[in-house]
Amino acid sequence: MDGNSPLVVKLSHFMPLSDEDVRILNALCVHEKRFKAHTDIVREGDVPFSAFVLTHGMACRYRLMPEGKRQILTFLIPGDIFDLHGFLLKAMDHSVGTLVATRLAAISRATVFDLFDRHPRIGAALWWSALQEEAINRERIVALGRRDASGRVAHLLCELVWRQKAIGLAEDHAIRLPLTQVELADALGLTAVHVNRILQGVRRDNLITLAHRRLTLIDAERLQEIAGFNQNYLHLGGAPPEARGYIDIREREPREGH
Repeated sequence: MDGNSPLVVKLSHFMPLSDEDVRILNALCVHEKRFKAHTDIVREGDVPFSAFVLTHGMACRYRLMPEGKRQILTFLIPGDIFDLHGFLLKAMDHSVGTLVATRLAAISRATVFDLFDRHPRIGAALWWSALQEEAINRERIVALGRRDASGRVAHLLCELVWRQKAIGLAEDHAIRLPLTQVELADALGLTAVHVNRILQGVRRDNLITLAHRRLTLIDAERLQEIAGFNQNYLHLGGAPPEARGYIDIREREPREGH
């Protein structure tokens, strides 16, 4: 990642960043707070005061049902920002918890406003990142509503590999995958037993290896066919030329007080 934070690497996919933009984004990630595995960062009902960027580890957004069952909504990996607009809420409508030992950097409310007001490229990249998260949520809805169990598991594995490849945390089609079968099941609306059966099948068919918290896609093309996976929804190609041109104009505009 050439010494840059995962946040810089991720946002660079969406919008070309200046050296100053890179410096600012790297600086946001310097002061980290450490969380142990399986620790809530924020809970449903909490009043949010700042945004966070995940710099190391893995976390998830989730909801707990009245009977105690958990639905994992989204997996968060290094470079992901969460609660960027959370301080607009009176209370959180979901919880965020770590899955492994995780490091986060807080981004204050004032800093968020400053990034959008004074740094158009960063602001545009953050909007694009938010659009990616919305697209991931839409794909999860499609998976839960229309894909069979094998398609759900295959799609999530493909998505996690492509997302980690985008921030330089993958070697070819191999990534660290610290998720348990229970956590995969909680994300996919399945039982852990069902997830185990599907993983055994794709291993037996020589499509993946999964051992010692390391996932390798041996036959990525076949797994994508099973999943109906098309990485275009991750929008890694970035903003179109028209949007980039608009940001170029914004960046050249004189700002009040300058």
